[in-house]
Amino acid sequence: MEQPRLVASDVDGTLLADHSSISERTRAVVRRVLAAGVPFILATGRPPRWVPGVAAQAGIDGLAVCANGAALYDIGRDEIVWARTLDPVLMHDIAMEIDSALPGCTYAVERVGTGFDDTTFVAEQSYVHPWPEGPNVGLTRAETLGKPAMKLLVGNPDMTGDAMAEAIGPLLEGQVDLTYSTNNGLIELAVPGVTKASGLADVAERFGVAQSEVIAFGDMHNDVEMLRWAGHGVAMANAHQSALDAADEVTAPHHEDGVALVLERWF
Repeated sequence: MEQPRLVASDVDGTLLADHSSISERTRAVVRRVLAAGVPFILATGRPPRWVPGVAAQAGIDGLAVCANGAALYDIGRDEIVWARTLDPVLMHDIAMEIDSALPGCTYAVERVGTGFDDTTFVAEQSYVHPWPEGPNVGLTRAETLGKPAMKLLVGNPDMTGDAMAEAIGPLLEGQVDLTYSTNNGLIELAVPGVTKASGLADVAERFGVAQSEVIAFGDMHNDVEMLRWAGHGVAMANAHQSALDAADEVTAPHHEDGVALVLERWF
């Protein structure tokens, strides 16, 4: 492709060299992308509150597609531009359907706050999150699912994400969009049609950039739609098989500067 007019990258397993840091080589190429007047968009499963730290390392203060496309976050303004939320009644109904098909699951939600330091993650008792979280765990099911949420998180530490998606996916088809960003017993549910691709399409329209002029990087199942949608989708060598299958190109793994390796062709 010609020099991209918009760059989008997943965070964990893609932009980050490890669990928390971006390499100097990758930071340098991000600076060159921005200096060329090309937006660099974070497109992540992370909620907005988990974005500023990564953005500061990368030197980015523009827009970020968060919560797998359920929210658009303005980093510099610390402002949610828009959010797509699940209705509480629907979440309760879905939880009942999942319980009947796959006993032993527990639930958490990501709600919409006004900025990165809002408390938006809540979970019912016995829910175990794959990553460290705040103190708002131990609520009742009614309290957890009682308000609109960007994501409904379904946990089952005795299963893989692949196995959970296989068991639950057909049951929920048409009601929600199902994905996962880890294989550690967690699936993520959103409003139907809400994906990183739908969020990135909105961003591209805001910048007047054609779909064919977008390059996107990712590594997990929640990146599949974005990799397919972008004019050029790039999967990391460490990617989930679904992301590898969806990509136009496979680059080096995240810990070997795979994102930088591709972008250095143009920047």
